[in-house]
Amino acid sequence: MTRTPQNNRQRFDLVIFDCDGVLVDSEVISCRAHAETLTRHGYAITEQQVLERFLGVSDREARLIVEAELGLKLPEDFEAQVKQAALQRYPSELSNIPHISAAIAAIGVPKCVASSGTPEKIRHGLACAGLHDALAPHIFSATQVKRGKPAPDLFLFAAERMQASPERCVVIEDSVAGITGALAAGMTVLGFHGGSHCLPGHAGKLRAAGAAATFDDMRQLPGLVAAGAGAGWPPGR
Repeated sequence: MTRTPQNNRQRFDLVIFDCDGVLVDSEVISCRAHAETLTRHGYAITEQQVLERFLGVSDREARLIVEAELGLKLPEDFEAQVKQAALQRYPSELSNIPHISAAIAAIGVPKCVASSGTPEKIRHGLACAGLHDALAPHIFSATQVKRGKPAPDLFLFAAERMQASPERCVVIEDSVAGITGALAAGMTVLGFHGGSHCLPGHAGKLRAAGAAATFDDMRQLPGLVAAGAGAGWPPGR
């Protein structure tokens, strides 16, 4: 991965945020909706198992995995059923990640969202958490590319739309799938493990997947981004 020389240290040109578990504390809600919908269609699975197996994976990719194991097709509107089950919970259960609004405001470079969710789900989640206006219209969904995470397609698409070189992008992710995709795109990744779904040991999984640094408090993020990509970065793990 390209690093800016120490004597020419610069900030990153673009910060790419995942949405679920990074901007909004929604992973527990999404996993519960996914588990209930799968179980209803004959694939018995718990909320925790969904979290462990499909965290960060697009609904489309998760569907293909389940269909291969079941040996049959899920209903055509399966993803819509999962999305609807999650969205119904958002108004009463969804909250944003603590301190994320201030962190976004303090980062002085362009920002965008690259999420495995559908555009409607992303927009609704950001709106419920009061974050939509701070990031719109730069919101990108896995539905806009051929392959979702852990493939690099979504991250490369976001960088292209934002006119940033991949090596000058830093991605904020909470999942191994997301980190894998961002690294494959040639980007630097910071692993966030402050969401309510993150169990002890999650930071280690993110570092093992290739996160350059991990953190659990969004108040740390502006400083990590401002430190840039120079030699000796990141300032701590």
